[in-house]
Amino acid sequence: MDKILLQIAAELKARPAQIQAAVELLDGGASVPFIARYRKEATDGLDDIQLRELETRLAYLRELEDRREAVLKSIDEQGKLTPELRALILAAPTKQELEDLYLPYKQKRRTKGLIAREAGLEPLADKLFADPTLDPQAEAAAFLNPDAGFADTYAVLDGVRDLLSERWAEDAVLVGKLREWLWAEGLLQSKLVDGKDGTHADAAKFRDYFDYAEPIRTVPSHRALAVFRGRTQEWLDAKLILDEEVVPGQPTLAEGRIALHLGWRHGKRAADELIRKTIAWTWKVKLSLSLERDLFGRLREEAEGVAIKVFADNLRDLLLAAPAGKRVVMGLDPGIRTGVKVAVVSDTGKVLDTATVYPHEPRLDWEGSLHVLGRLVATHGVNLIAIGNGTASRETDKLAADLIKRIAAMAPDVKLDKVVVSEAGASVYSASEFASKELPELDVSLRGAVSIARRLQDPLAELVKIDPKSIGVGQYQHDVNQSGLAKSLDAVVEDCVNAVGVDLNTASAPLLARVSGLSAAVAASIVRWRDAHGAFRNRQQLLDVSGLGPKTYEQAAGFLRIRDGDNPLDMTGVHPETYPVVQKMMASTGREVKELMGRSEVLRTLKPELFADDKFGAITVKDILAELEKPGRDPRPDFVVARFNEGVSDLKDLQPGMVLEGTVSNVAQFGAFVDLGVHQDGLVHVSQMSHKFVNDAREVVKTGQVVKVRVLEVDLPRKRISLTMKLEAPVGAARSNAGGDNKFRPAARGEQQRGRAPEPAGQSAMAAAFSKLQGRR
Repeated sequence: MDKILLQIAAELKARPAQIQAAVELLDGGASVPFIARYRKEATDGLDDIQLRELETRLAYLRELEDRREAVLKSIDEQGKLTPELRALILAAPTKQELEDLYLPYKQKRRTKGLIAREAGLEPLADKLFADPTLDPQAEAAAFLNPDAGFADTYAVLDGVRDLLSERWAEDAVLVGKLREWLWAEGLLQSKLVDGKDGTHADAAKFRDYFDYAEPIRTVPSHRALAVFRGRTQEWLDAKLILDEEVVPGQPTLAEGRIALHLGWRHGKRAADELIRKTIAWTWKVKLSLSLERDLFGRLREEAEGVAIKVFADNLRDLLLAAPAGKRVVMGLDPGIRTGVKVAVVSDTGKVLDTATVYPHEPRLDWEGSLHVLGRLVATHGVNLIAIGNGTASRETDKLAADLIKRIAAMAPDVKLDKVVVSEAGASVYSASEFASKELPELDVSLRGAVSIARRLQDPLAELVKIDPKSIGVGQYQHDVNQSGLAKSLDAVVEDCVNAVGVDLNTASAPLLARVSGLSAAVAASIVRWRDAHGAFRNRQQLLDVSGLGPKTYEQAAGFLRIRDGDNPLDMTGVHPETYPVVQKMMASTGREVKELMGRSEVLRTLKPELFADDKFGAITVKDILAELEKPGRDPRPDFVVARFNEGVSDLKDLQPGMVLEGTVSNVAQFGAFVDLGVHQDGLVHVSQMSHKFVNDAREVVKTGQVVKVRVLEVDLPRKRISLTMKLEAPVGAARSNAGGDNKFRPAARGEQQRGRAPEPAGQSAMAAAFSKLQGRR
């Protein structure tokens, strides 16, 4: 354990005491958000990012130690554990290097090399390699063994080849050297599989990889995963190659490195040709494919790590997107033939009304749809429209724009905005068990509209109801390790929920279940207690909830907020265990809590050291003062609305040079995808994000951010839009994406509406409804 702590401390550039404190807290059941926020004294300020990395490395290194013990035990039981081998095994820093050392001692099926050894050919193999001047045929005659399958000297020398090649292929030092050399010098090559039709629709996605090669160590994540997907779907043939010209009869670069490691060179001695062929056999049969497999595994693992991080970063941005807040919202779930599903929710998320309208084909009931929507707006005081970005999104956006235009003409005082939001995962939520319990009276199709409306009010509160993998902001998310992806995304959700805090009296069970220390069962118990006893008046009442004991209370209480409760501190991030510290501040200033909260001029005069004690030091006191200065502050940005350009609703409407406003829908290292409202996201390559060098797109933009872009190029056949954020950039300056950057692209977003919206038909019952609304206001 000391070894593990020291290694993690070195990797994180932290002191061993910090790592030990964090490990003890994690092993004791504390969550990362709790440790990061309320145990800074113990860890000396390790943040949530460091703690997450610590948690991951701790698990890996503990698994490595367990495996190390198992390997030592296995080799020792075979009676082959020498002091030198033990030292090598104890020093192995990775699972891969440990397995390399263990390979010769693994129990395996009977190989040709093992059969040769059992037949007594090992002394001959050692003899010929040690003294290549010996005549192989003459020496082999003394080792004939017809009963074992070695009836002639040719069979005996084949046995020698098998025995030596197997020995060399299990040389951990040689294998390690070759692996690292190939990683440094090898090329990932892909070609269209022989006999496959490259013009096939499914093959077209991989067209950039029909004749592709790149140093394996520099292959970006998205290109690696694209090649592996193409290979899995049997369109691409992928290989690891070396940039060399192979001359028949001459050793390859790899064979030369094997010979160098063995200390052998061809001297035209009697046994040299046998040894040369054995080395060639070792590379071709034993090592080349296994090392290719190892390095492809390494490339995939690294690519998946990047892809999972991209998904996690995008998810974090989406969850922490600006909430519209307490506003009455009308959610529109677009559809063509099945109609547009409509749901109006109150400023607390309660469903007020639902409807289905049919503005698009085949009914084209534009006026009837406007009438229904206008009546809902007037009746419920809607001031924000949320439009799902699926099929018919742009057409439905036109409908909402027409509605806003008419309302502005009839009721100038009524302020109404529209926002296109991602509906990813809405259908998953609609059909979920939780949705059927939450909205039992609504049809599945209408639940999606409710979710779209609510996720605009508070993205975090609504999106936690959905499996993070279904939210759809990932890169090749179905190709990566699913357990690793789930673990990473769950950590992001947990961190985001606890960073924002949760209203104890309004939060759903899925949201409560993401709070530090709370399980799904305890979250459900909290909701049942709330239903039976009414709103919580103070945090202490949590201990009355079935299944919620002191340990859980310690972990969760600081992240749960109670507004208008008995104690003003319960609406802040101040943990109940530190309330005595605040009482000291009250005594020192002669002010009540309410008189301290938000009073910067008073709080900044207080010296943290004066209120610190053995239990809570100056670091904790500083956090308390910061929280009191901005009690219950929300770390999320302010809400803004992107404005789509009029007359731009389809890919065909885009022209190079246009300047548009859009919402960032996805971010990868190589660039960002922007929703322009034309059913197909455009790509801003990293080279087009700034006049300064940008290594990673996330340095400049985040998912959900509203940006202005200029159209550089529109490729209609391939449905690709090249954009720039350098608004003065010349048209046609798009960077080539021959490497396949656009493989990471959300699907097209629906069909273009073929019918035109009818012109306004004058005053109607909708106008009368707005007159009443204005009267109420």
